Amino acid sequence: MNDVEEMGPVDYLVIEFPGNRMTGEAFPLLIDLVERGIVRILDLVFVRKDTDGSVTALEMQDLGDEIDVSVFEGASSGLLDQGDIDEAGVALEPGNSAAVLVYENLWAAPLAAALRRSGAQLVASGRIPVQDLLASLDAVEGTAPSGGPAAA
Repeated sequence: MNDVEEMGPVDYLVIEFPGNRMTGEAFPLLIDLVERGIVRILDLVFVRKDTDGSVTALEMQDLGDEIDVSVFEGASSGLLDQGDIDEAGVALEPGNSAAVLVYENLWAAPLAAALRRSGAQLVASGRIPVQDLLASLDAVEGTAPSGGPAAA
């Protein structure tokens, strides 16, 4: 891992696959992001929540032959532990599986490093769900001033 002071922001995702159905359709897109230097995968773990509520980490070979995840073999920085896997499992419905992805935003590393060198600190962060964004945009369009698109 490169010098922490030079790293970009690190995010995580828990992506649920209902009924344990993974098609692998998104994997080439993730690989493309890595190859273009936009993100760096720090950890990728697959988990399953059984119908009794127990959560287990899956080995790559446990995912079946339908999708090739061998390119992600060894994507483990050690950041994720059993507590993280259990916490991810809380978000899952029983009978489903998930990918837990921890990644560095390489595109933002130079900006983040410059801000740290200047003494700046990140004091808040968040993400706006697409559904909320669409609802907000719909509300704005519905309240446009007279003569605007909503007045038509």
